[in-house]
Amino acid sequence: MKRACKECKILVETGVCPICKNSDFSTSWNGRVTIIDVENSQIAKKMAVKANGDFAIKVR
Repeated sequence: MKRACKECKILVETGVCPICKNSDFSTSWNGRVTIIDVENSQIAKKMAVKANGDFAIKVR
């Protein structure tokens, strides 16, 4: 089951967040967006995403 980092919203299986090194995750999240090209993505800019990957849209 994928869990979302509460800080940067990246979806991960287990362990520590690869982006912010946080270990505070939530299993309660909605929506998923995959960022392939963070440099040119308008959605990444609106979400303040700084890396490629799968991200939750809303994390509780």
